[in-house]
Amino acid sequence: MVTADGGERDWYAKAGVRRDPRRLLRDELRTGQLYFPPALIPYAGHPLVRALPADAQEALAARHLFQYLGFTTHFETEVVNRATQRIATGRSGVDTGAETRLDAFRIYCDEGYHALYSFDVIRQISDACGVEPVPYDFAPFRDRLDAVGLEALPGQPALAQLLQVVVFETLVTAILNDVPKDGRVLTVVRQIVRDHARDEGWHHAFFSCFFQDLWARQSPRERERVARCLPGLIRSSLLPDLRPVRAALAAAGLGAARVEEVVRDSYPRAATERGMREAARHALRLFEETGVLAVDGARDAFHAAGLLTGDEGAGA
Repeated sequence: MVTADGGERDWYAKAGVRRDPRRLLRDELRTGQLYFPPALIPYAGHPLVRALPADAQEALAARHLFQYLGFTTHFETEVVNRATQRIATGRSGVDTGAETRLDAFRIYCDEGYHALYSFDVIRQISDACGVEPVPYDFAPFRDRLDAVGLEALPGQPALAQLLQVVVFETLVTAILNDVPKDGRVLTVVRQIVRDHARDEGWHHAFFSCFFQDLWARQSPRERERVARCLPGLIRSSLLPDLRPVRAALAAAGLGAARVEEVVRDSYPRAATERGMREAARHALRLFEETGVLAVDGARDAFHAAGLLTGDEGAGA
């Protein structure tokens, strides 16, 4: 696999699925280790949450972790690998060489492994602490993401799915960077997030290169449609899914009105918009460098989506 600096990576020796042991929960629940960094749980400091009994707050933190890992399990298998399979099996619409297809198969294995150990750790921790995850239906999130492609690229589901994975694999969130550094968090959680981050670095390089090839093969008319589709895909990928948040708050004992108050206060629009721009900065740089933002109307579309502000360029 080609890395960001042009070097070759030995996947068989370095991929997590090839080298890492199964990550197991240590005897840390009794010593006060955290399920997740409080700063990364938007509602953890809300007065209504802080007023809950300690065991309810602890269960909320556990369920926030379960939601993050559950989302990872679904997204990797239902979105990322849906598109990665197209590349691996030569159905992407891009005439890729055999080595690129092999790399796509390797990423397919990586993403399946990320889903496996995410689900594994949910079950390990849930069994140990006695907190069950709230039921989670991924379909509304996936359908929201697919709807962007259906509207912007009608009749081209394969292209829309490829753009979805390019967007998601070039986003950068605080979780992969911050969780492994927080020594207060359960070791098994820090381990799997660090494992995931290491693999995702290679995936970012692969999909950045793949997008350059995909973009180069589009006609001028198709480039306009792609450029106007991308802002919606970024927003749909990054907007918080509040359904499981509401379910977890309700399970903690808050009534409907108080759940809505916590959600409203904890996910203010301005902060959400800033967070999306920060997470999208590498994707925006890629689109700037490949000429996406030079397409007629593209920069306006990114501005309208709140992903660019003022007169700055994507690389700023």
